This record gives sequence, C-alpha cells and structure tokens, in this order.
Amino acid sequence: MSYCRFAATAPAHQEFHATEHGFPIRGESALFERLVLEISQAGLSWDIILKRRHGMAAAFDHYDVAKIAAYDEDARARLLTDARIIRNRLKIAAIIYNAAQIMAMRDSHGGFAAWLDAHHPQNLADWVKIFRKNFRFTGGEIVHEFLMGVGYLPDAHDADCPIAAQVLRCNPPWQTPWQTPRQIPR
Repeated sequence: MSYCRFAATAPAHQEFHATEHGFPIRGESALFERLVLEISQAGLSWDIILKRRHGMAAAFDHYDVAKIAAYDEDARARLLTDARIIRNRLKIAAIIYNAAQIMAMRDSHGGFAAWLDAHHPQNLADWVKIFRKNFRFTGGEIVHEFLMGVGYLPDAHDADCPIAAQVLRCNPPWQTPWQTPRQIPR
C-alpha cells in the first residue's frame, strides 16, 4: 500500500502526508531533522517517530547543527536516558557525527541544501554511495525516504493523490534538473 493510501486511513499521518511529505525543504535545521527522523525510524514504524517528533526536537536542541556537532560524552549519556527519543547508541552517535559533517558542508558548499544541490541530479544508487561516503547510518532505504521526503527524488505521492499537484507547484528539485551540471567536489 502506498503512503498516500495508508495516510488516508491513519489519522496520525494525515497532516505530515498533506503538508510535509515530498515538499521541497531548504532550511538546514529542517533538512537535518528529516535525516534524523529517517535514521531514528530504521527498524521501527513511522508512527513511533511521528509520536516522538516534538520530544526529539527538544532533546536534539531543535536540530541546531552546531550544538549537536559539539555534543560531548555527557550529552550522549543524557540522550541515552531520554525517553523522548529512540535511545539507540549507534543512531545517537550517527546523528552527532552527521551534524559535524553538515557543519563541514557549510565551509565546502555553503550548507546542507547547497551540498544536496551540488550532487543533484543522481539516481538512487549514486545518492546512496554519496551519502555513505559522507554520513553514518544512511543505508539505501534511509537515503531513499529522506531524499523523496524532501523533494530530491520523485514518487513521494501517488499520481492521483491531490497532494501530488501541490508538491509539483512547489517545483521540487527532482522535477527540474539543473540546467548546468555542477561539479561534485572530491
């Protein structure tokens, strides 16, 4: 069953489906939040993540990349006892590491969105390679769901879903590949 059809029958998913899923995102904290949510969801249901979303934002300093990149052992220990998040040591370590990677992208590309733009367009297999080279805990499903959810890959919505037309009006990156191929820094 597609997410569109599932969300129609699952009240907890309806707002996310109608207002966020597949819509392009540019803000660094918003992009990082979505990556954190996808990493946190691995092996779990999206229901759990949506229910914990607000608590996760508070626990992770509202996805302030600089603050998270600077988390020390005390912050890690605090997170491992925080019931508002998914308390998985590997996921927490990946989130902190990934925040540091995004901090580095500020210098190399001007930010996370610009880094994504510099690699667009790619097919999913190439995106996965790029993510695995730069981030932790970013397997194929996480990368696919993240990129589809923030507008870099198509098919977030069924063609007959009324939200699909709204997403298209927002000109997601997958809809209009860059006119001039950008060089990917090595």
